[in-house]
Amino acid sequence: MRWSDGESAAAPPVAGQVDPAVLGALLHRHGWRRRGGAAGRYARWTPPGAIGSGTSLLVPESRAYPDCEDLLGEALTALARSAAPSAREVLVSLAVPSDEVRWWREVPQGPLGTASWSEQEQLRGAAHRMLLAGALAVRGPAGYYGARHRRQALASLAEVLAGPGPDGRLTAFVPVASGRPAVVRLYEALNAVRDAVDYQRATAGMEAFDAAVRAGVSRELTEAVVALVHGTEGVRIALEWAPAAGVPTGCAPRPEPVDFSPGDLPALRAAGARYLSDEPSVPVRITGAVVRLRRSGPRGPGVVRLRVLAGAEVPHVRMELDEEAYRIAGHAHLVGLPVRVVGRLESRGGFRRLSGVREVTPVQVDDAERDRLMKSLQENLDFFEEACGAEPDSTAD
Repeated sequence: MRWSDGESAAAPPVAGQVDPAVLGALLHRHGWRRRGGAAGRYARWTPPGAIGSGTSLLVPESRAYPDCEDLLGEALTALARSAAPSAREVLVSLAVPSDEVRWWREVPQGPLGTASWSEQEQLRGAAHRMLLAGALAVRGPAGYYGARHRRQALASLAEVLAGPGPDGRLTAFVPVASGRPAVVRLYEALNAVRDAVDYQRATAGMEAFDAAVRAGVSRELTEAVVALVHGTEGVRIALEWAPAAGVPTGCAPRPEPVDFSPGDLPALRAAGARYLSDEPSVPVRITGAVVRLRRSGPRGPGVVRLRVLAGAEVPHVRMELDEEAYRIAGHAHLVGLPVRVVGRLESRGGFRRLSGVREVTPVQVDDAERDRLMKSLQENLDFFEEACGAEPDSTAD
């Protein structure tokens, strides 16, 4: 996820590719005011707070207007030169059709409305975790994901742009093409967690949090909300859909913002702990490359680390093997072959540990993959010899 300034990271929009209706919708969303114009032909827009002769844009109603492209070009140039923060946000949304997610935190402000560095870091960190929770929920419901699906979720958010807004606001521009499923799941999950918190505060029951998992609520999301709320008087999260892409099926055209307060923290923390303890281990059959081996001596059981190639949505797993299985894993590593193992992926530790391991078997791979694995072995040969607890000429044990 690129938490970069959208204006510098996104290519500027081109007049010939801009839909006048989309531009008008974005101007209205970002607080610009329509102040007349020729009905059915073009509208005049002024930025938020502008009085009298402030900056104005002439935006045609449609491409049927004869001077449409010229007016759009002038409007885009004026937006690029405008000092209004909303102008930058409009340009980003035009350049990359995006759903917008906004976060506000009610915290004491510094001189002239500034925010402290730590406050900005906390806001960005919590926002990042919240989007990631939405992207994880796209992979399927779970009370706790740990390391599962993390790479895929992060990849789906790789093109997200973000930038600060007025009043300490942070806005994320999530491209529709790659990130809309995550925003839709986040929309559903935020409303579900709000309802579950209200139910818990009214009845002291946690059942609503169990049902909320189906809507995308997880420990990752409750922790993100806790991080967002901590140290504030309250927070607000708002979503708005990209005008160019329309409203997702089943979602409100103008979603109501979701608010949380410090009074919600006990319920959120209790839910996170509940999700962590209740998520079961998962039976798996994993194929992976041996990347680390360690045992206390030249004989006996040892610990092996695999880079997962197939069978589980985690990057690495750690497992303890008996002497024979450890020997098989060591031989496979030496000749550049992955191994296939059967076991249970434990939720404790974030689904990074395999227990009850059996059936450790080398797996044949194509020449290209084998060459790559052998290169990795050569680059880490010293570590491998040390890990096996043997001299260089007896590392096969």
